[in-house]
Amino acid sequence: MPKAVGGKAPAVKHKFVIDYSRPATDGVFDGADFEKFLHDRIKVEGKSGQLGENVKIVRDGNSKITVTSNVPFSKRYLKYLTKKFLKKNTLRDWIRVVASSKDMYELRFYNIARDGEEEDEE
Repeated sequence: MPKAVGGKAPAVKHKFVIDYSRPATDGVFDGADFEKFLHDRIKVEGKSGQLGENVKIVRDGNSKITVTSNVPFSKRYLKYLTKKFLKKNTLRDWIRVVASSKDMYELRFYNIARDGEEEDEE
């Protein structure tokens, strides 16, 4: 059976957004440092720091980072790297990473006030 002759397979396009507006407005989160951290740590074909044209990281103002990839890329990998950045900057105890939609993560503060009220009632 002859193989079909065709062009390249369609490029896989992934676009993920990380919204860090809440911690940034309080001044505890630095978007520029986070962008540099992602640029240095994201691995493409087993090599970190060599994104080339396959992965693009764009910071939108002081509230969002958009990661666009032409190669297979996991949203979960972005969550892993975000948690690693928070741990490195000792913010992991106060900020959590929440999926707000299919292709978006949001950084939120833990709701400590509500947890404290529940303990008083018991």
